[in-house]
Amino acid sequence: MVGGWFGSSSKKPQPAELQPVVALVPARLAWTARIGDVAFPLEGAVTGDTVVLAGTDGTVAALDARTGRDRWRAVIGTPIAAGVGSDGRIAAVVTRANEVVALDNGREIWRQKLAAQGFTAPFVAGGRVFVLAADRSVNAFDGQTGRRLWTQQRPSEPLVLRQSGVMLAVGDTLVVGLAGRLTGLNPLNGSIRWEAPIASPRGINDVERLVDLVGHTGRNGSTVCARAFQASVGCVDAQRGALLWTKPANAAQGVDSDDRFVFGTEGDGRVVAWRRADGENAWSTDRLRYRNLTSPLVVGRSIAIGDSAGFVHLLSREDGSLLNRLTTDGSPVAAAPLLAANTLVVVTRSGGVYGFSPE
Repeated sequence: MVGGWFGSSSKKPQPAELQPVVALVPARLAWTARIGDVAFPLEGAVTGDTVVLAGTDGTVAALDARTGRDRWRAVIGTPIAAGVGSDGRIAAVVTRANEVVALDNGREIWRQKLAAQGFTAPFVAGGRVFVLAADRSVNAFDGQTGRRLWTQQRPSEPLVLRQSGVMLAVGDTLVVGLAGRLTGLNPLNGSIRWEAPIASPRGINDVERLVDLVGHTGRNGSTVCARAFQASVGCVDAQRGALLWTKPANAAQGVDSDDRFVFGTEGDGRVVAWRRADGENAWSTDRLRYRNLTSPLVVGRSIAIGDSAGFVHLLSREDGSLLNRLTTDGSPVAAAPLLAANTLVVVTRSGGVYGFSPE
């Protein structure tokens, strides 16, 4: 039967069956908490022993990572599209109404309208709030007053990725993903210091030519490694703005890294480790194929990866072998797990928050 207007006879690939696991890295569920449902993957922020999380409904909460108790909780009154960024005091999110909202220890202190929608969590550092919008603009706001300090506008494309992008600090440089490039900006005035291409547009139409860097990234020292959406993975020396290597890779989720490897999940669920020095393949495993995986997180001797059934898989950094499997509420893990105060923090789409501690 040939597929037509009403669909195709081809079946969706079945997720890999999970094999029994021996807990070689023992972990226990230390606490649970709740935020609002997470319909869009919202990144959390870690500062010391505090983790700040957001729900799509407008809930923003700072939790003690050791106990799961609220340090503060706020409801901003409008759905959230991107968040959350925090420096430990100021937390910032982007709403679906294209507003940046800043909270000081849970108290709203300002809102500012953006010219375009934002899908990337604001970056809060140095008393400023930096926001990457979908029109390829980077905006800097005063953290206390919300006054716009500068805007760096890059040429926009007909299509943009509705997904979290790249924004972090390396030394005194703000590193941002603009189209397929990592770009180093002066955080004081927005001027461009360097650009390094992870991927370039290809194809003949707007869809094929769409290229964007996706969060999350792996950073070790001045080396930042990132993924270009369904195109490649690469590493850049962010001190010099020099591309170290890039390799073809096909997926939509970000990467993490340690001092030896860069870890990522491919579109079919393969988990891959590339050598950080030169990008050559170190190992890969098919044990989690078609399980709709999150970006990985390096934690101890493992990498932690969530899936669409609410499991968190701990794989060996050395060879990808399974070290443990953690259970949440059965709804998809919403974003890459977080590590705070030696606690692995996992958020699910239904708003469950789970803190796992090593035994």
